[in-house]
This record gives sequence, C-alpha cells and structure tokens, in this order.
Amino acid sequence: MGKGDGSDELKALRERYVPRGITTAHPVVVDHAQGSELWDADGRRYIDFVGGIGVMNVGHNHPRVMEAVRSQLERVTHTSFQVVMYESYLRLAQRLSELAPGDGPNKAIFFSTGAEAVENAVKIARAFTGRPAVISFRGGFHGRTLLALSLTGSVQPYKQNFGPYAAEVYQAPFPYEYRGWSSERALASLEELLESDVSPQRVAAVIIEPVLGEGGFVPAPREFLQGLRALTEKHGILLIADEIQSGFGRTGKFFAIEHSGVKPDLITVAKSLAAGFPLSGVVGRADVMDAPTPGGLGGTYGGNPIACAAGLAVLDVMRDERLPERAARIGSVVEERMRSWQAEHDIVGDVRVMGAMAGMELVRDRKTKEPADTETARMLALARDNGLILLRSGVHHNVIRTLMPLTIPDGQLDEGLDLLGSALAEIAATVPL
Repeated sequence: MGKGDGSDELKALRERYVPRGITTAHPVVVDHAQGSELWDADGRRYIDFVGGIGVMNVGHNHPRVMEAVRSQLERVTHTSFQVVMYESYLRLAQRLSELAPGDGPNKAIFFSTGAEAVENAVKIARAFTGRPAVISFRGGFHGRTLLALSLTGSVQPYKQNFGPYAAEVYQAPFPYEYRGWSSERALASLEELLESDVSPQRVAAVIIEPVLGEGGFVPAPREFLQGLRALTEKHGILLIADEIQSGFGRTGKFFAIEHSGVKPDLITVAKSLAAGFPLSGVVGRADVMDAPTPGGLGGTYGGNPIACAAGLAVLDVMRDERLPERAARIGSVVEERMRSWQAEHDIVGDVRVMGAMAGMELVRDRKTKEPADTETARMLALARDNGLILLRSGVHHNVIRTLMPLTIPDGQLDEGLDLLGSALAEIAATVPL
C-alpha cells in the first residue's frame, strides 16, 4: 500500500480487480492493527471484535510472536518439510501432541488452511478404518474445498451451485436446543441415520464442531458429546473434533471439547494456531495418525517454518498470559451484558456463551423465532459506523458473534460492549412489537 493511498482509491481497486464471490463484511481498508484495535487507510480507529475471524486470539502484532517470526526469517523461510526437516515444525508437533486431550501418545501434522486439515483428517480416518463414509452435522462449517464443502451443513452462501459434492457424506441434526433439537432428539436422529441411510460398519468418522462456528455459536451440550462418543466407540467409528474456530483458549479451555470430558481421536486446528500466519494441523492418536503410508500426506507449504515459529510463540503466550482463563473472564462480562440486553429487548431471542465465544441470536418475534437477518446486518453496519467491527453467523445469518482478541484490555472490552449495546438498542427500536 503506497503512503497516502486513501480508502476510496483502494476500494475502487477492489471493485475493478477482485471477483464478487469473495465478500467483504465491512467497506473498510485496514492500514495497521495493534492488540484489539484496527486503523483504516483514512486513519479511523476501530475496536476489533472479530480478530480476523477468530485468528488473533493473542491480539494483532503480539511482540513475542513478531520477534519469533523475525528470528525465523533470518534463518530459513521455506524448504518444504517433505524435503528437509526444521526445528520449528518438530517442536510445534511436540507441543501440540502434548496439549491435545487423550490417554495415549499423540502425533501432529501441519498444513496451510483449515479445509486442508479437515480433508486430511478424513483421509487419515479412512486409512485407519478402511471405511469410506463420513458423518457431519447440519449447520456445521468445515471449509470450502470439495470434501470440506460436502461436509459443511449450510447451503447459502457456501454451497450455492458448486456441486456435485463428494460421495459417502451424511448429515445429522446438530443439538440446537433453541431451534428444537435437544440432545436426546439429535442422538435419536443420528441412530436413525445409521439404521436407514448408512451402516455404521461403513462409517470411518463423525466430524463435529464442539461449538458451531459459522452455524451460529451453538455449543454442543456435554450430554450430547458424551453420547456421541459412546456411539462412535460402540461401532468402531473415529470421532474428529473440528476446533478450527473454537480452539486455542477461545472457550475458556485450550480446546472446547475439553468442557465435555470427551477425548476425540483426531482434532483439526487452524485460525489462532499461528496468529495470522497460514498454518493448520491435525493432531490425534499416534496409531491413527500413522495409518497412511509414507507419501500419503503432505503439501508443499504445509507447516511453513515461519508459521510454525509463530505457532510456538502463540503457545508460549497462551501459557504465560493464561489466555484460556482470560477468555473465561471475558465471557462472564459479555454474558452479563448480553443477558441484560435480552431482558430489555425482545429482539434478543437467545444468548449462548462459552468463554469468549458468545452468540446473540436476533429474532423478530420471540414466539415464532423468525430470524431478524436484515436487522442483524443493519446492526453490524451501525456498530461499524460507531467504531466497532463485528461479524454475524448462523444458518439464518441472524447471530451476532464475539471473537475479540483474548488480550483485549478491560477498558476496550467495555468500550466495545457499549458500542454493541447502543447499536442493538437502536435496531431494537425499529422492530414492531
């Protein structure tokens, strides 16, 4: 970006040279960022409650991450792990394997994107079980490549007319209590799927987000995850926890699945793993991870040395600054505010909070639960105009979600919540009673 280039000039470049298929939630061109703040090309400041879609859990430009990156830049930037090894990859594999829940030894492999991690987790599961089928859940989001998109349980905007999709993918209802799916009902539906659609002896894995991300920030209840684990163990099916958005301290524990006490066979990670440097991975049981034979896994850029160095620094920051505990404290503040708004405004139909991963579902009518999608979009624009960057989620695009950096100071957290509350009050006043 040339010095002095303003937002209008840069937005014109976007219109002229970037296809419409990639949307940008806000008409803002960022110039620089620090901690939990962004500044645009015109010098305007914003509080960031998005963090690059859950990527910046340690905050923008954390000094320890930047120092690790600078040090690695001076040593080596790329060799491909498939050609020669390097320390940052090996150390990060060790650290993640030791952090992941499980009873036995773990191993880890690295890629570049969350979709790559998901696709490779399925490959590993198929290699280990010798089975073809995979079960995912409605409302889940697992990526935009063919298999990951097939697993994704939302048509608009992700699937559109991009088919045909991968074969041997089946979907079950997610336990979304507010929309009528209790844990008991969702488990019964899954059992029915295994009786009527696909034999359990053909299922390699079940993949689930412990907290729906793009699907609306819906935590899977503990009893559902425990029932799912029992069902998969009964039939020799592997359980894959997709922690790409919910992981790395966001929910108050390092991995969201830990809240349930369930130990998955494989975990996919990305987003906050490397504080904005492209890095994803699969970590899980060593015997499962070793199922593919040599040459079956890899990728030219997977586990880039700089990204792995950033990942190691992120883990140090998470530990030393006690960010999972910080997420729990942030969540308690956010939940108190959201509950008060729910008591004050009928437009707030449901509030769901797990650590600093909070969702507020907006509806036009509390009885019918009609999604307030256009109102949610207007609320995002209003908050942005007042200096707060937010995103929505949910199958109906009516859930306000919070993904602020876990390093956010209390003053900025309160400032952002004040802006959020003001925007909500203004939008709520436009909805007829």
